[in-house]
Amino acid sequence: MTRNTARWCKGTVVSAVAAMVCFASWERLLKWAEAVAAAEPGSIGAGWAQALLATCAGVLAMPLLLWAGMRLLGERGTRVLALAGGAAWWFIGTHVVEGTRIDDTDTALLLAVFALLGGVLCLARPTTDG
Repeated sequence: MTRNTARWCKGTVVSAVAAMVCFASWERLLKWAEAVAAAEPGSIGAGWAQALLATCAGVLAMPLLLWAGMRLLGERGTRVLALAGGAAWWFIGTHVVEGTRIDDTDTALLLAVFALLGGVLCLARPTTDG
C-alpha cells in the first residue's frame, strides 16, 4: 500500500467516525433542547439557548475530532482536512441534523459523502517554504 493510499484510508475512516460522533451528539443535544421547550410550552424562548449550544457543539467539534483522529493515527499536516472538513461539515451536518425532509437513506448517503470527502481532503497537504 502506498503512502497516499494509506493516508486516504486513514482520512476516510477518521472522517466517518467523526461524522458519526458529531451527528449523534448533535442530534441528542437537539432532542434535549426540544425537551426543554416542551417542558415550558407557554414561555417564549424556552430551549433556544440549548439549541444554540447544540448547534455550536455540533459544528465546532468536527475540526477538533478530525485533527485529533489523524494525530492518533500518526499523521501530520492535517490542517487542510481539519479546516475544510469543518467547513464541509457545517453544510452537510446542518442539512442532515436539522433537515426536516430527510430520511435515513439520505442521512447515510450524506455521511458517506462526508467520509469520502475527508479521505480526499487528507491527501492535500499545505506546502512549507523553507
